[in-house]
Amino acid sequence: MQFEGEHLWIGTLGHSLILVAFTASLLATISYAIAATKKDAGEKLSWIKYARISFFIQCAAVFAVFSCIFYICSHHYLEYLYAYKHTSKELEYKYLLACIWEDQSGSFLLWSIWHCVLGIILINKTKDWEAPVMSVVSLAQVFLAMMIMGLYILGTKFGNSPFVLTRNEINGPIFGRSDYLSLIKDGVGLNVLLRNYWMVIHPPILFLGFASTIVPFAFAYAGLQTKRFGDWVKPALPYALFSAAVLGVGIMMGGKWAYESLSFGGYWAWDPVENASLVPWLILIAGLHTMVVYKATGHSLRASYLFAILTFVFVLYSTFLTRTGILGDTSVHAFTEAGRAMNILIFSFLAIFTVSSLTLFFINFKKIPAIHTEEATSSREFWMFIGSLVFFLSALFIIAKTSTPVINSVFGTKMAPPEDVEFSYNKVMVLVAVIIGLLSAVTQYLKYKKTPTAYTVKKLAVPTLIAVIITALLAVFYPLTYYKQGPGFLIALYIALFASIYSVISNAGYIWSGLNGKLKGAGASIAHLGFTLMIAGMLISAGNKEVISTEKFKDFNIPMGIDPLTKQQDVAAENINLIKQVPKKMGPYDVTFLNDSAGLETGKRFYHLLFQRIDAATKKVTESFILSPDVYLMKNNNMSSNPDTKNYLSHDVFTYISYALNPDREKDTSSFKIHEIAIGDTIFYSKGFMVLNDVIKNPPTNKFKIPLTGPAVTANLIITDNDKEHYRAAPMILIDSMGIKQVDDTVYAQNLYIKFAGVSSDQKKIKIGVKESDKMIDFVTLKAYIFPYINLVWIGLVVMAIGLIMSMIRRANISSKAGITVLLLVSAGLFYMFLLAN
Repeated sequence: MQFEGEHLWIGTLGHSLILVAFTASLLATISYAIAATKKDAGEKLSWIKYARISFFIQCAAVFAVFSCIFYICSHHYLEYLYAYKHTSKELEYKYLLACIWEDQSGSFLLWSIWHCVLGIILINKTKDWEAPVMSVVSLAQVFLAMMIMGLYILGTKFGNSPFVLTRNEINGPIFGRSDYLSLIKDGVGLNVLLRNYWMVIHPPILFLGFASTIVPFAFAYAGLQTKRFGDWVKPALPYALFSAAVLGVGIMMGGKWAYESLSFGGYWAWDPVENASLVPWLILIAGLHTMVVYKATGHSLRASYLFAILTFVFVLYSTFLTRTGILGDTSVHAFTEAGRAMNILIFSFLAIFTVSSLTLFFINFKKIPAIHTEEATSSREFWMFIGSLVFFLSALFIIAKTSTPVINSVFGTKMAPPEDVEFSYNKVMVLVAVIIGLLSAVTQYLKYKKTPTAYTVKKLAVPTLIAVIITALLAVFYPLTYYKQGPGFLIALYIALFASIYSVISNAGYIWSGLNGKLKGAGASIAHLGFTLMIAGMLISAGNKEVISTEKFKDFNIPMGIDPLTKQQDVAAENINLIKQVPKKMGPYDVTFLNDSAGLETGKRFYHLLFQRIDAATKKVTESFILSPDVYLMKNNNMSSNPDTKNYLSHDVFTYISYALNPDREKDTSSFKIHEIAIGDTIFYSKGFMVLNDVIKNPPTNKFKIPLTGPAVTANLIITDNDKEHYRAAPMILIDSMGIKQVDDTVYAQNLYIKFAGVSSDQKKIKIGVKESDKMIDFVTLKAYIFPYINLVWIGLVVMAIGLIMSMIRRANISSKAGITVLLLVSAGLFYMFLLAN
């Protein structure tokens, strides 16, 4: 059958390019592997040249495949399943990129693109390390190409191609028609949770972080393979610093996305996918410190090997966790089941790199140089190794808890997560924060080999005293209020807060006194300062987070939302009902639900909320702003809520809609009842009565903010309900160029609609129409927090990343001019993303 309107050429081209990428990466792997074994320089160079050509062809093919997918998505070629599943014509253009990496194939392709970029850099910079290092990168490219190949071999499908046709993947009677495309009006569209600024830039940064961890891994492998056991550390260290900066930023950009798009009220919830990305970063940080120790003293080379290997291994393990569907019931981030063949392919990727690297490591373990004399406990290297060990053990703790579904699947056990998942992590990690804070505060002042005690005490006396004073002042004037887990945990939080503040002060002091203000060598201190500032921000913002949307639900029996992480019914006492145009006190604010409006995408609605801070004495408004959280109202009556936040330097006001009425609910069928009344007369309704207080001709102002270009008359009514609550209504009649217009008023608290219907025939009374709506009162249910000093988290992250990049520039011997340029660009980009984007 000849199908009408299909654009098959782009799919054929894209699939052919994937096969080219696979073949070229396989040839590059073989060529580089052979080159790594050759002793003759001429023969080695010949194989390297062939490998380079293959790798560059593979890079060109990978970029072309990405272009093909983007072309299909941007043109909404719905004959392709990729476009049908992830795009829709209503989607804003900026989200077309997010459509690509929403799918497994697109995210693997993104990973492969970054390997291409890193590979090109390595080819130009690694010199005699090129062959063994690039053989590892090329082998990873082979696996990533297989992930998107979608090729059947002996009846088994390897990978999921992004170029499959919708009619071949979905069963339906319309696909038996040659004109089926005319019946498909639009695609499914991007997941509503991903329609966010951060999801356009977060995945590329995160995957650059993931991809870059292969470089220290490849250098470690090359060191073992060539028996140059210690030489690999120096060229690998700048890449490891770069990877730590990018991966750390990528992880926390995901936290910023969660903060702005998920309604669990925060940026980190120890979700399994969050944990799976954090673990490689923790191990990488451990490896960075042991590599620095080795460079300075010759100690910790074996640990450096292990950490470099395990960093990439756990990146692959996180891929296994998130891509095979094994976390589908425990994470809001995980991909769904990918299929048995795909799962085997992902597991093979993990197994081959893990088994081969660790086997090579343990075979050569005794050959790896090691200094057998113990480090002095007063030396810098001793405590740096202890800090690395703490990072490593914390990573093992996190991954062990995260892997519960895997353990249950493999061993048939039925281990259940703890009742309070977050606290089960927090009670351990708060101790890690204490240790790391103290170590990063003290260790900078220690010397390698041995440090006199008097010297250390002298240098640390002032920072210690300042940290104690600041912590004490905070405890008195701004105490932590996290009483939920009892006094013991609260004390632990205070100790962690002291350790973090101590580290910030100590590292700042070290830059000033130990380095005499010379920033060129201050990268490590700046990174430590930023990291512990971020921890301090986390402790304060989480410890003093305040729910301000509190009320007792005595007036309405309203269903509550479902928490997106726990899947449990939300806590009613932490939500507040806002009736349309009726102000309600919420914390320091008077909040009014003004109105709602439709978004660009189908089902999306914005709810506009007026926040006012009113001076109790003068009754004047001292602060006013509007927040517009939005929801996606689904066809199955489910709701996805996206928060809106008012950002201040000292705090954030964080809001989201936990319940909203569907605008397509049954229409109002009630009608107006007309009453003829004079001034002072009363109209009774089911919940009370109203009195006509006055009739004003040509009022100078009106509540509807309508400019009056002709005659107008307003009826002022005072309404009293059965509970003696008073309301005002001011329906109006006006005459403009379009003729006579009636402007009705609404008292939402009473479900009343009031119309100025005209005057009586004898001109002595006016006609007032009253309608008591039989439709549910228009309202929203809101949840709102105040996050104090949350900007310390984002500022600390930016400072940490800048410190790591500074260290990278120094270790890579980049010229001062180029280094300053790179640092300025990185700093400007980071500050823009995390601060100006608010």
